[in-house]
Amino acid sequence: MYEAMTIGPFFIWTRLIFLLIGIWLSTEFFLRLAQSANLSFSHMQERAWYYICAFLLSGRLIAVLATYRVYLKDPLRLFIVWDGGFSYLGGVIGIGVVLYWATRTQRATFLQWLDVLLPAAAFGLSFDWLGKFFAGQAYGKPTDVFWGVTYDAIGVRYVVPVHPVQLYYAVTFLFLTFLLLIIRKKSTRAGAETLFGIFFAAIVTFFFEYFRGDFSIPVFATQLDFVVLVCMFVSLGVFVAIELSLSKVSLYVYQTFLLIVFGGYLVGRSWVRLPTFELRFSQFLSVLALLATVVYVVVHRRKYPHL
Repeated sequence: MYEAMTIGPFFIWTRLIFLLIGIWLSTEFFLRLAQSANLSFSHMQERAWYYICAFLLSGRLIAVLATYRVYLKDPLRLFIVWDGGFSYLGGVIGIGVVLYWATRTQRATFLQWLDVLLPAAAFGLSFDWLGKFFAGQAYGKPTDVFWGVTYDAIGVRYVVPVHPVQLYYAVTFLFLTFLLLIIRKKSTRAGAETLFGIFFAAIVTFFFEYFRGDFSIPVFATQLDFVVLVCMFVSLGVFVAIELSLSKVSLYVYQTFLLIVFGGYLVGRSWVRLPTFELRFSQFLSVLALLATVVYVVVHRRKYPHL
């Protein structure tokens, strides 16, 4: 694989090239989509450094957390920012956090910006996964299929053909980008792109992660855990939807009830004897993202019926 290339005296990582191309093209795409949606760029111009720092810091933080064992063995590596440890998706999350904070006083809502951010992020992710493919990162499990690839790299623990799961992701996210553009033309309400994009990405991530063969943070869950998660997000959605119509006493009672029920489950979960199954941390996060997005879009549409 073409993990790196040399141009004269310079040694350039292939992942870095694809990452920079993805950042450049997705940024252009994002700005064009925002302009076509008549969204104001004033807060982005005023807080440009906030967005840049959020992208860089969040991308680095997520990458470190994903491979925390490497940095626990060598803590000083945290400061070696040129080691390739950067998450494009983490950077997008950082952008989203700043957007949420900056758009609180804007005419356009955060969900309208998410409808713009999501297609651009999907487009950039396709390049990011291509870079991971050439770098031998996020590699797959051993396979007998004819399209399996073999890595000759110290960072890959298999010497037999493995699933090119990075290509699965790259093609899928490129396909998702075009789907979101079609939905954008046909949708009449804010949140259509966000809801479909997160739903599609969550299902794909949950499925493709079973083909991954690299290290991941394991999560052990039961079926009851997912039932409780769904109930928690639904109850939070109901709470947000009826918050304005409740008195202060009713709000405190409702909040206390939710805290007791779900907090009690967390405390008593260790005594629940049910069969568990192992998930990758990214699979667990995809479920959380899907539930949170459904609740947020539904609440937003109830709060802004004209959007």
